[in-house]
Amino acid sequence: MATALTPTQRYAAGALLALALRQAQIHQSAPLGGDAAEGEEERASSASGSSSAGSGGDAASDAELWTHESRGLLRPIFRFLEIDPKAWAGLEETAASPEAKHHIGAFLRIIFEEGSDSSSDRSEQELALAKAIDVMVMSLGNDIVPDKTIKEESQDATTGSSETAESAEPGSSENLLGVDKLSLDDIPANNHRKMGLLYALLSACVADKPVSQEEDDRKSSHFRKGYDARHRVALRLLATWLDVKWVKMRLAAPAIAAGFGALAPTLGTIVPFIGASGFAAMAAAAGSVAGSVAVAASFGAAGAGLTGTKMAKRIGSVKEFEFKPIGENHNQGRLAVGILISGFAFEEEDFWRPWEGWKDNLERYILQWESKHIIAVSTAIQDWLTSRLAMELMKQGAMRTVLSGLLAAFAWPATLLAATDFIDSKWSVAIDRSDKAGKMLAEVLVKGLHGNRPVTLIGFSLGARVIFKCLQELALSSDNEGLVERVVLLGAPVSVKGERWEPARKMVAGRFVNVYSRDDWILGVTFRASLLTQGLAGIQAIDVPGVENVDVTELVDGHSSYLSAAQQILEHLELNTYYPVFIPFPAVSK
Repeated sequence: MATALTPTQRYAAGALLALALRQAQIHQSAPLGGDAAEGEEERASSASGSSSAGSGGDAASDAELWTHESRGLLRPIFRFLEIDPKAWAGLEETAASPEAKHHIGAFLRIIFEEGSDSSSDRSEQELALAKAIDVMVMSLGNDIVPDKTIKEESQDATTGSSETAESAEPGSSENLLGVDKLSLDDIPANNHRKMGLLYALLSACVADKPVSQEEDDRKSSHFRKGYDARHRVALRLLATWLDVKWVKMRLAAPAIAAGFGALAPTLGTIVPFIGASGFAAMAAAAGSVAGSVAVAASFGAAGAGLTGTKMAKRIGSVKEFEFKPIGENHNQGRLAVGILISGFAFEEEDFWRPWEGWKDNLERYILQWESKHIIAVSTAIQDWLTSRLAMELMKQGAMRTVLSGLLAAFAWPATLLAATDFIDSKWSVAIDRSDKAGKMLAEVLVKGLHGNRPVTLIGFSLGARVIFKCLQELALSSDNEGLVERVVLLGAPVSVKGERWEPARKMVAGRFVNVYSRDDWILGVTFRASLLTQGLAGIQAIDVPGVENVDVTELVDGHSSYLSAAQQILEHLELNTYYPVFIPFPAVSK
C-alpha cells in the first residue's frame, strides 16, 4: 500500500487498532464513565489475559475476544498495512494481555516520533491529507467555502504543540479515555500525523479483504466482507485517544470510498489552499486506496438494497415492511447507515416526522411497518385517554397506581382493568407483529441489504421492541456480531426480567441506550398483562451491564410525547461521542 507511514509506524498502527478493539469489547459491559467501569475493565482484562497467557488457558474463552485470530478482524488489517506476518501473533497476544492498555502510550510514541527515516515527501503527504480533510469538514459539513482559517490550522499542524493526546474537552476525566493518563504523556499534538494514522486504519477497515487460502484452511466462520461495526467503534475510541473529532473521520468517508475521486467537483476549493503539488501529494497519501478499497462492490447498491427490499418470505401475517430514505445523505459514499423505527403513530407521517430534524452524517432510512395496526392501536389509546372514564381515573390518581404496580406488583383498581380491556386485542396484535418485524429486520441485516456497513438502530414505542427482537434474533448466531454499531430504545415496551438482555447487548458493538420516562403510565396500562411483576424498560432503568439508562421524565410526560421529543433526546445523547453522556435533562414545567 502507498501511505505516509513508515513500516515501523504501520506496525504501531496495527497494534493500536488491536488495543482499541480489545478495550472497546471491554466497554461493551463496562462503558467509559460508569461507576463500575474501572473494576469491570480490570476483571475482564485479567480474565482474557489468563486464558491466553500460557498453555492450559481456556481456549473457548480466548476465542471470544475480538482480537482472536478466528474473529477475522485483525489479520486482514495487518495484511493491508503490510505488517510482517511473523509479528501478527505477537500483536494479538499483546492486545489480549491484562496489561494491554498500558502499551497504548508506547505505540503512540512510535507513531509520532520524528525518526531519521522521516522524509520531507512523507511529511508533505501527511500535511496535504490533513488539509484536504479540513476542507471537507468545512465544505461538506457546513456548506461554506473554506477561508484563511484552513491555512492557519495547517500551520498549527506542522508545528505541533506541547499538548498531549489526553487533552480532551474541558472537564473530561481520565476514565473517559480508558487509558492511564501517564501512558499518554509527552505525545505531541501532531495533527497531520494523527489524520494520517486514522486515514490509514480507516482505509484498511473498509478495504476489500479477499480470503486467502491460508484463511480458508483456518475456516474462520466469523469473516465478513464490508465495514465491521467493531472496527468503527475501535476507530472511535482511537480518535478519542488522539483527541480528534469524529466529524473529521465521518466526513472523510466519501474520499475513502473513491480514493479522493469524490473531491473532483471541489478541486477549485481545495487547490488554492494546498496547491497543485499539495493535491498531488494528497493523492499519493491516498495511494492505492482507490484500487484496493472496494467500497462500491462491498456495499452493493447501498440504499437501493434497502429501498428495493422485497422480502422473499413474509413472517407470519406481517403485510407491510418497507424502508424509505430520509434526509440528504444518500448516494454519497456514507460508510454507516441509520434505521429509524416509529411504533406509535396517528398517521403515516408519524413514521418519519420524529426523525426528520435530527442531523447526523448517517445514510438514514425509516422503516414503515404494519402502519394500519400501529395507527389503530395508537388511535384507540388516544380515544380512551379523552374518554370521561379515563379523565376521572386520572383525577383519582389511578395512573400513579399503574406505575407503582408495575414496579412493585401492587394490585390495580378493578375499574382501571375493566376500562382498558378494549385496547388489549389491538395491542396484542401490534405486539405480535412487532416481534415478527424484528425477525424480518434481522434477516435484512444478515443478508447485507444495507450494504455491509455498520448500522445504528433507533426506535421508540413498538419500534423499539422491533429493534430489541431483531437483536435477539441476531444473537442466535455469534457470526452476527459486528453488524450493529449503536442502539437507542425510546419508551420500549420490553420487560426487564422476562427477556434476554445480555445476548442482545452483545450484538451491539458500541453504545446501547435505554431511554425511559417514569411518568409514561400509558405504556404501563397497555402492556400490563405480562409485565406486572417483571418491570418495563420504557418506564425504569434496567440493570444490564453495558446498557446506558437515560431518564427523560422531565421532557416526556406521556407516551405520545416521544413523537415531538425524539430529536431533542437524540441531540442530548451525543451519539457520536464514544463514551456515554450522563447529563440530566433540566427540569421543565409541565
